[in-house]
Amino acid sequence: MTRVAGRFVRAEPRRTAGQFVEGLLSGVERKTCWSIAERAGHDDPQAMQRLLRTAVWDADTVRDDVRAWLIEELGHPNAVLACDETGFLKKGLCSVGVQRQYTGTAGRVENSQVGVFLAYVSPL
Repeated sequence: MTRVAGRFVRAEPRRTAGQFVEGLLSGVERKTCWSIAERAGHDDPQAMQRLLRTAVWDADTVRDDVRAWLIEELGHPNAVLACDETGFLKKGLCSVGVQRQYTGTAGRVENSQVGVFLAYVSPL
């Protein structure tokens, strides 16, 4: 967070962003605004939701800062980014983004959620 802290003009979103990233990297099983907020000691998810919805910060610049850090720490001239999407079969209505759609997991149209994953792959 030290590297991107200056990208947040106000202290509150800066602090919340740090808590949000810690929550994403934690062992919390379900990573929702509620569970991450509870882990950070908040009474409700409003601060986490505000960070994602209305807080003023430049996501593109933060992305570039994280990319620069990654290259410094792990950079390799033969590295690639591998992108993959995976379908998760879902029942019920409680998960975000669930709808009837084709998923390779089932090989047909089912009630599912699609996750997109990006991995950095190097020979080291």
